[in-house]
Amino acid sequence: MRANLLQRTLGLAWVVPALVLVGVFVYLPLVQNLQFSTLKWDIYSGSQEYVGLDNYVRLVDDPVFWSSLGNNVLYAVISIVFQVFGALLLAALVESVRSQRWQRALRAVYFVPSAISMTVAGLLFYFIYEPNLGPLNHALKAVGLPELAQAWLGQESTAMAAIIAMSQWQGFGYSTLLFAVAIQRIPSQIYGAAAIDGVGPIGRFVHVTLPLVREMTGIMTILTVSGAFQVFNEVMVMTAGGPNNSSQVLGTWLYRSGFVRNNFGYAAAIATVLFVITLGIAIAQLRASRRRRVEW
Repeated sequence: MRANLLQRTLGLAWVVPALVLVGVFVYLPLVQNLQFSTLKWDIYSGSQEYVGLDNYVRLVDDPVFWSSLGNNVLYAVISIVFQVFGALLLAALVESVRSQRWQRALRAVYFVPSAISMTVAGLLFYFIYEPNLGPLNHALKAVGLPELAQAWLGQESTAMAAIIAMSQWQGFGYSTLLFAVAIQRIPSQIYGAAAIDGVGPIGRFVHVTLPLVREMTGIMTILTVSGAFQVFNEVMVMTAGGPNNSSQVLGTWLYRSGFVRNNFGYAAAIATVLFVITLGIAIAQLRASRRRRVEW
């Protein structure tokens, strides 16, 4: 009995420091941010005025907030298509290659963009999209499609799409690599048994690969959606939210509201909404994953 008590005490001694750190650096800032969202706060003069829920009321009437939220949702949907389902399909294709040498070569090729920082990738694509000197417009003109050449980052209709395209290129390889690892953990005997039963490649993908990578699919969906709602660097590097706020996302609008327009309480309200959205999506996805696991 004493030995069990001593063991539990020692276990708590290792856990408590971690809990303290998480509480101080994660949960305490969340509570403070909620408090800040009820203030009208000038961060330069330090003056604070309690305004209650006024900042949240302003969010409802802020068209830039809603367009920013729409851009985040669009970013999340496209990211799920490419970085979850597209990456899973590519990983399955690569893992089906019989040559180990070709498998390693292909993994290296699609992972290279993920090794580039988002800021560097943004600057690279800023040059690619440049309307006069950028290679994209030159390539379109060279293949006889000059009517498609345009100022990709300088138009409201194309700015956000151009940023999303860059981000998919940069993050696609990392997702593919994680799915490749999940597929490698599936016992080869299952694929062998399916082949003996006459199941073709598509059938093996649908009936073997998809069910057995459910856990990874759920995790990647949560990470992808959470990342889509935390987008910041690529937008700031490529457009800074322009033109005319058409490429603003919640992260950049939060930054501009707090540090450019000097309305820190309003920025804290945006951060609170952003946290609630990502937390709700994560909880819903975890519950769905747990339900599928029980059914399986």
